[in-house]
Amino acid sequence: MSSVDKADNSDRQHAFRLTPVSRETQERLAILVAELKRWQQAKNLVSGATLDEVWTRHVADSLQLLGHAPQARRWLDLGSGGGFPGLVLGIRLAELGGHIDLVESNARKCAFLRHAARLTGSPVTVHNARIEDVVDGFVGKVEAVTARALAPLPLLLDWCNELLRTGVTGVFPKGQHLDAELTAAAKYWKIQATTFPSLTDSAAAILVIGGVEKRAD
Repeated sequence: MSSVDKADNSDRQHAFRLTPVSRETQERLAILVAELKRWQQAKNLVSGATLDEVWTRHVADSLQLLGHAPQARRWLDLGSGGGFPGLVLGIRLAELGGHIDLVESNARKCAFLRHAARLTGSPVTVHNARIEDVVDGFVGKVEAVTARALAPLPLLLDWCNELLRTGVTGVFPKGQHLDAELTAAAKYWKIQATTFPSLTDSAAAILVIGGVEKRAD
C-alpha cells in the first residue's frame, strides 16, 4: 500500500470512528469519494486542499448533521455544490427510508450530483435552480433544511424563513464567525437556536434552528 493509500485509509477510519455507519453505507460513500476525485480534475467540485482529508473534512462533517435532526426523513440541501452534505445525507437516508432534495444553480455540478446519486442508489432529487426561486415550494414537504459553506446566517434566514417559521428544523454547519453572524441576524430576526461543537473541526459548530420570527421594524 502506497503512502497516499495509507493516509486515505487512516482518514477513512478516523471519519467512521467519529460518525459510525453500516458497512453498506461505507461502501456507497466510497463510491461517492472515488467519483468525486475522478470528476474533481475537470469540475473543481471542492477545494483541492481538502481532498487529502476528504473522509473527515467532507464525509464525516456531513454525516454528523443527521444527529441534530434524528427523526427527520425528508431533507433539503441548499447550494449542494459537490454534494456535501447533500449526497452524503442521501446515502445515509437510503437505509433510513428517507429522501433529500438538492438545490444547485450550477448545471455542471448538477450533472455530477445526479451521476453520483445514481451510482450510489441514493434517494436524491436534484433541482437545477436558484435557491430564492424554489425554496418556498418545499414548505410542508421537508422536515429539515441544511446548507454548508453557502452564505452568512442573515441571508440564510432570508431564504429559509418560511421553512423555519413552519416547523422545519434548520441544521447549519458554521465556522469560527458564528457569533458575529448570530449578532448580525438578531438585528432582524428572533431566533430559536442552539449551537453544538462540530465533531470534525474544533473551530466550527453546528447551528440548529427551531424557529424564527421577523422583528418588527
